[in-house]
Amino acid sequence: MKIFNTLTRRKEEFVPIEPGKLTMYVCGPTVYNFIHIGNARPMIVFDTFRRYMEYKGYDVNYVSNFTDVDDKIIKKANEEGVDPSEISERYIEECKKDMQALNVRPATTHPQATKEIDGMIDMISALIEKGHAYAAADGTVYFRTRSFDEYGKLSHKNLDDLRTGERMLQVTGEDQKEDPLDFVLWKPKKEGEPSWPSPWCDGRPGWHIECSVMSKKYLGETIDIHAGGEDLIFPHHENEIAQSECTSGKPFSHYWMHNGFLNIDNRKMSKSLGNFFTVREISEKYDLQVLRFFMQTAQYRGPLNFSADLMEQAKASLERISTCAGMLDSALKDAPERDLSADEKALLDGIQTFVKMFEDAMDDDLNTADAITAIFELVRAANSAVRSSGDDKAPAELVKAYLDTLVKLSDILGLIVLKEDDAAGDPEAAEIEEMIAKRKEAKKNKDFALADGIRNELLERGIVLEDTREGTKWKRI
Repeated sequence: MKIFNTLTRRKEEFVPIEPGKLTMYVCGPTVYNFIHIGNARPMIVFDTFRRYMEYKGYDVNYVSNFTDVDDKIIKKANEEGVDPSEISERYIEECKKDMQALNVRPATTHPQATKEIDGMIDMISALIEKGHAYAAADGTVYFRTRSFDEYGKLSHKNLDDLRTGERMLQVTGEDQKEDPLDFVLWKPKKEGEPSWPSPWCDGRPGWHIECSVMSKKYLGETIDIHAGGEDLIFPHHENEIAQSECTSGKPFSHYWMHNGFLNIDNRKMSKSLGNFFTVREISEKYDLQVLRFFMQTAQYRGPLNFSADLMEQAKASLERISTCAGMLDSALKDAPERDLSADEKALLDGIQTFVKMFEDAMDDDLNTADAITAIFELVRAANSAVRSSGDDKAPAELVKAYLDTLVKLSDILGLIVLKEDDAAGDPEAAEIEEMIAKRKEAKKNKDFALADGIRNELLERGIVLEDTREGTKWKRI
């Protein structure tokens, strides 16, 4: 397995710290609202990486945090007149719903920053003791950036260039900092903000220290892989390295993986441009399996352009795979149990060719686009082998091999290609179907307000509708 390591800027063979085991930390969302589709990309990318490494036999310890103390959370809480913890807990639960709908597996551990304050105070104290940090008169604690000789090794930025050109690290209170590039580890409380007692002042941690502490607690001082969006390379991940390595004296992470940006119709996603979409909004138009499939049609390190046309193409492509899986599942029900002919044995052996194509693609820095191509080759072969049999039906052994392989490879990508009927056994199925029928009638009568009201009512109950050529389908999230 080769991974592009941001630290070295080249593809490297993955060699774990401990054979057969993988420790991985992925920076999670700040929970002040529903997650947007930009948040979804790293979730899907690195969930797929985890699935593939587990497929290869690794015992994966996968940690992804929730940042539950932040200016945006506090602002939202003040707007609603509630405690910030109410905002963060609400959107952690909503995020988990969206992750489940995206078929993103829960992490081994989902730490929350507010529950790890003691560890942050301990790490900051250690940095002060080692001379890498200092407290200002008002209780703010800063990291002494120039005390870490390797600062800039991940982003490949030069400290002197940052001093003269870049301002990204500089924050308020420069007059009390030894160097404008020093960054905050602990900040004093403000009126109406959550705070915790510390040796320096009542306050709260800086963003960067949170991930260093959570990674160390749940994975150890040195980990195999640290990952996230490319927007985190600088300053967040650069600062994590500085803090962690100055505390432990050891390498923080051997490999760094970063996914590229998501654009909307070739423009940066922005609320001001009106092209900002949450995962929940997308779920009102598409099964989120379509979004997951779409996210994997491009190499994860490059930019990805989101558009309605591309989502429709992704939907049609995913339907091809699902249709084949359904056909194989149906064919298996009455496939004969008989010995394979020589030609059928050759077809059975040939299935491993597609598996190897898939694995070669995934081993090449998680090239999911080529892995999908391998799945389509398998689909083409399965359709040809089973549908062309005519009266002489394909034997069960061959049909099952095609089906099992298709389901297995799709599952590595997190794609559910054999779906159970959502209505089966659901106690509310009849009522839901009745509401869908009323919505259909409302649309027919051009009463779109009523139709939207029915959709929204169902969504509030955790039921997502998808309008297809075959009619309206529904599922729970």
